[in-house]
Amino acid sequence: MTETRRRLRDHVHTHPGAHFNALTRALDLAPGQVQYHLKKLRDRDAVVEERLYGKTHYYPPGFDCWERHAIALLRRETARDVLVVLLDGGPARPATVAEAVGIARSTLFYQTERLIEQDLVEKRTDDGRVTLAVCRPTATAQLLDEIDPSIPERLLDRFTRLVDDLLETDNRE
Repeated sequence: MTETRRRLRDHVHTHPGAHFNALTRALDLAPGQVQYHLKKLRDRDAVVEERLYGKTHYYPPGFDCWERHAIALLRRETARDVLVVLLDGGPARPATVAEAVGIARSTLFYQTERLIEQDLVEKRTDDGRVTLAVCRPTATAQLLDEIDPSIPERLLDRFTRLVDDLLETDNRE
Protein backbone atom coordinates (compact mmCIF):
# COMPACT_ATOMS: atom_id res chain seq x y z
CA MET A 1 0.00 0.00 0.00
CA THR A 2 1.36 3.42 -0.93
CA GLU A 3 2.10 6.03 1.75
CA THR A 4 -0.66 8.31 0.40
CA ARG A 5 -3.19 5.51 0.49
CA ARG A 6 -2.12 4.51 4.01
CA ARG A 7 -2.48 8.13 5.20
CA LEU A 8 -5.93 8.33 3.65
CA ARG A 9 -7.06 5.03 5.16
CA ASP A 10 -5.67 5.96 8.59
CA HIS A 11 -7.42 9.33 8.49
CA VAL A 12 -10.76 7.73 7.61
CA HIS A 13 -10.29 5.21 10.43
CA THR A 14 -9.52 7.92 12.99
CA HIS A 15 -12.16 10.34 11.63
CA PRO A 16 -15.13 8.17 10.63
CA GLY A 17 -17.64 10.02 8.49
CA ALA A 18 -15.15 12.54 7.13
CA HIS A 19 -16.46 13.90 3.86
CA PHE A 20 -14.50 14.11 0.64
CA ASN A 21 -13.58 17.80 0.85
CA ALA A 22 -12.49 17.43 4.47
CA LEU A 23 -10.14 14.64 3.40
CA THR A 24 -8.53 16.77 0.70
CA ARG A 25 -8.03 19.63 3.18
CA ALA A 26 -6.84 17.53 6.12
CA LEU A 27 -4.31 15.58 4.08
CA ASP A 28 -3.34 18.46 1.77
CA LEU A 29 -3.94 16.33 -1.33
CA ALA A 30 -5.38 17.16 -4.71
CA PRO A 31 -8.99 16.05 -5.21
CA GLY A 32 -7.93 13.72 -8.03
CA GLN A 33 -5.41 12.01 -5.76
CA VAL A 34 -7.97 11.51 -3.03
CA GLN A 35 -10.52 10.22 -5.54
CA TYR A 36 -8.04 7.74 -7.04
CA HIS A 37 -6.84 6.36 -3.70
CA LEU A 38 -10.35 6.18 -2.23
CA LYS A 39 -11.44 4.06 -5.18
CA LYS A 40 -8.54 1.68 -4.51
CA LEU A 41 -9.40 1.56 -0.80
CA ARG A 42 -13.10 0.92 -1.56
CA ASP A 43 -12.17 -1.86 -4.00
CA ARG A 44 -10.18 -3.52 -1.19
CA ASP A 45 -12.99 -2.95 1.34
CA ALA A 46 -10.67 -0.81 3.46
CA VAL A 47 -13.19 2.07 3.50
CA VAL A 48 -16.94 2.41 2.97
CA GLU A 49 -18.51 5.28 1.03
CA GLU A 50 -21.90 6.76 1.93
CA ARG A 51 -23.65 9.70 0.25
CA LEU A 52 -26.00 11.72 2.42
CA TYR A 53 -27.52 15.17 1.91
CA GLY A 54 -25.13 16.31 -0.78
CA LYS A 55 -21.89 15.08 0.81
CA THR A 56 -19.95 11.86 0.37
CA HIS A 57 -18.66 10.49 3.66
CA TYR A 58 -16.10 7.74 4.28
CA TYR A 59 -15.98 5.20 7.09
CA PRO A 60 -13.91 2.26 8.19
CA PRO A 61 -15.73 -1.05 7.65
CA GLY A 62 -17.91 -2.18 10.51
CA PHE A 63 -20.35 0.69 10.88
CA ASP A 64 -23.93 -0.23 10.00
CA CYS A 65 -26.18 2.00 7.90
CA TRP A 66 -27.81 3.74 10.90
CA GLU A 67 -24.39 4.48 12.42
CA ARG A 68 -23.02 5.86 9.14
CA HIS A 69 -26.00 8.17 8.67
CA ALA A 70 -25.90 9.22 12.34
CA ILE A 71 -22.19 10.04 12.17
CA ALA A 72 -22.68 12.05 8.97
CA LEU A 73 -25.26 14.21 10.74
CA LEU A 74 -23.27 14.39 13.97
CA ARG A 75 -20.38 15.90 12.01
CA ARG A 76 -22.64 18.90 11.38
CA GLU A 77 -22.49 21.26 14.34
CA THR A 78 -26.13 22.35 14.47
CA ALA A 79 -27.51 18.80 14.27
CA ARG A 80 -24.98 17.73 16.90
CA ASP A 81 -25.98 20.63 19.18
CA VAL A 82 -29.66 19.71 18.89
CA LEU A 83 -28.87 16.14 19.90
CA VAL A 84 -26.68 17.25 22.81
CA VAL A 85 -29.50 19.44 24.17
CA LEU A 86 -31.95 16.54 23.92
CA LEU A 87 -29.51 14.03 25.44
CA ASP A 88 -28.65 16.35 28.34
CA GLY A 89 -32.15 17.57 29.10
CA GLY A 90 -34.37 14.79 27.83
CA PRO A 91 -37.44 15.30 25.63
CA ALA A 92 -38.19 18.96 25.02
CA ARG A 93 -40.46 21.26 23.10
CA PRO A 94 -39.05 22.66 19.83
CA ALA A 95 -39.00 26.26 21.10
CA THR A 96 -36.93 25.18 24.11
CA VAL A 97 -34.44 23.32 21.90
CA ALA A 98 -34.13 26.21 19.43
CA GLU A 99 -33.47 28.65 22.26
CA ALA A 100 -30.93 26.35 23.95
CA VAL A 101 -29.02 25.84 20.68
CA GLY A 102 -29.35 29.49 19.68
CA ILE A 103 -30.97 28.91 16.30
CA ALA A 104 -34.12 30.04 14.55
CA ARG A 105 -37.15 27.75 14.63
CA SER A 106 -36.87 27.33 10.84
CA THR A 107 -33.31 26.03 11.24
CA LEU A 108 -34.44 23.67 13.99
CA PHE A 109 -37.25 22.39 11.76
CA TYR A 110 -34.77 21.77 8.93
CA GLN A 111 -32.35 19.95 11.23
CA THR A 112 -34.99 17.88 13.02
CA GLU A 113 -36.50 16.71 9.73
CA ARG A 114 -33.14 15.17 8.85
CA LEU A 115 -32.65 13.78 12.35
CA ILE A 116 -36.13 12.24 12.24
CA GLU A 117 -35.51 10.82 8.76
CA GLN A 118 -32.36 9.06 10.04
CA ASP A 119 -34.02 7.72 13.23
CA LEU A 120 -32.00 9.90 15.58
CA VAL A 121 -34.91 11.99 16.86
CA GLU A 122 -38.61 11.35 17.13
CA LYS A 123 -41.42 13.88 17.24
CA ARG A 124 -44.09 13.09 19.81
CA THR A 125 -47.46 14.77 20.03
CA ASP A 126 -49.25 14.75 23.38
CA ASP A 127 -52.43 16.80 23.81
CA GLY A 128 -51.54 18.81 20.71
CA ARG A 129 -48.06 19.68 22.02
CA VAL A 130 -44.99 18.59 20.07
CA THR A 131 -41.99 17.20 21.93
CA LEU A 132 -38.66 16.10 20.48
CA ALA A 133 -36.77 13.12 21.90
CA VAL A 134 -33.68 11.11 21.00
CA CYS A 135 -34.61 7.67 19.60
CA ARG A 136 -31.48 5.77 20.67
CA PRO A 137 -29.90 7.80 23.46
CA THR A 138 -27.17 5.32 24.44
CA ALA A 139 -26.05 4.57 20.88
CA THR A 140 -26.20 8.25 19.93
CA ALA A 141 -24.11 9.26 22.96
CA GLN A 142 -21.51 6.63 22.03
CA LEU A 143 -21.29 7.97 18.47
CA LEU A 144 -20.99 11.54 19.77
CA ASP A 145 -17.87 10.44 21.66
CA GLU A 146 -16.30 9.34 18.35
CA ILE A 147 -16.93 12.62 16.52
CA ASP A 148 -14.43 15.45 16.56
CA PRO A 149 -15.50 17.90 13.86
CA SER A 150 -12.85 19.87 12.04
CA ILE A 151 -12.47 23.62 12.35
CA PRO A 152 -13.70 24.22 8.74
CA GLU A 153 -16.82 22.16 9.48
CA ARG A 154 -17.46 24.23 12.62
CA LEU A 155 -16.92 27.50 10.77
CA LEU A 156 -19.32 26.49 7.98
CA ASP A 157 -21.99 25.58 10.52
CA ARG A 158 -21.49 28.87 12.37
CA PHE A 159 -21.67 30.85 9.12
CA THR A 160 -24.97 29.10 8.34
CA ARG A 161 -26.29 30.11 11.76
CA LEU A 162 -25.19 33.71 11.24
CA VAL A 163 -26.96 33.95 7.87
CA ASP A 164 -30.05 32.30 9.37
CA ASP A 165 -30.06 34.84 12.23
CA LEU A 166 -29.73 37.72 9.75
CA LEU A 167 -32.60 36.40 7.64
CA GLU A 168 -34.74 35.86 10.74
CA THR A 169 -34.08 39.48 11.83
CA ASP A 170 -35.02 40.79 8.36
CA ASN A 171 -38.29 38.83 8.45
CA ARG A 172 -39.26 40.39 11.80
CA GLU A 173 -38.83 43.96 10.54
